[in-house]
Amino acid sequence: MNRSADTWIMTAQCPSWLGTVDVVTRFLKESRCYITEQQSFDDRLAEHFFIRTEFRPLDADFDPEDFHARFAPRAAEFGMTFDLTAPDSRVPVVIMVSKADHCLNDLLYRYRTGQLPIEIRAVVSNHPDLKPLADWHGLPYYHFPVTAETKAEQEARVWGVIEETGVELVILARYMQVLSSELCERLAGRAINIHHSLLPGFKGAKPYHQAYAKGVKLVGATAHYINDDLDEGPIITQGVETVSHVDYPEDLVEKGRDIERLTLARAVAYHVERRVFLNDQRTVVFTR
Repeated sequence: MNRSADTWIMTAQCPSWLGTVDVVTRFLKESRCYITEQQSFDDRLAEHFFIRTEFRPLDADFDPEDFHARFAPRAAEFGMTFDLTAPDSRVPVVIMVSKADHCLNDLLYRYRTGQLPIEIRAVVSNHPDLKPLADWHGLPYYHFPVTAETKAEQEARVWGVIEETGVELVILARYMQVLSSELCERLAGRAINIHHSLLPGFKGAKPYHQAYAKGVKLVGATAHYINDDLDEGPIITQGVETVSHVDYPEDLVEKGRDIERLTLARAVAYHVERRVFLNDQRTVVFTR
């Protein structure tokens, strides 16, 4: 479901205190804002509350700065932090890739057709292979080769692009390099990675061929925020696809690519639509 062109998003979180929903909804009513969608969750173990509200101002002269200033004292009473996202907001992103193009292709299509409210400011890669694809879309393409000896220098160049473009989100669309602890820390909560999820787990070269040899019946993908533990950051979305004895290794690879595309796109959409809250090492995700 696409968001209406005139709706704002308000996200907030605070300790689990009585009146958390009321303080949001009452203020919106007093401000003549009509709620079109609302989801909330109270984590009883962490004693923390999360809420996401889409609303449509009924007055043409709605002023977000005034709204923020008037709600801030009420939010402070609950220890609540909150953010507003405008209807026409487009999240600036950098996409990082290696040689595989399926996830990049999918993101570029959704970007070009307006399905994802993002603004792609650059594509960064450790290989030159996908430059023609970025060129066709009129996007800057940065080729930064990397070896074990040049990793620190290469990541400094990557960080330079991230800073220069002023992006909010970095998407690792099958970027086949392990990021350093320093870069993971800098990008905490604003870098999404995608990887296959095969059970039992298969690591190393040709994981789908290993899975075929063991007769697996499910292939899947996991999209998560990066952290210093390889492929173990807070999970945003996961997807699975059934396979059977009639599927050969190349079939598993193709099904894996399909589920990776969809799972990554869904994770990016949830992030840019402000549906994801970090909750320690877990996430709260208000799905559509």
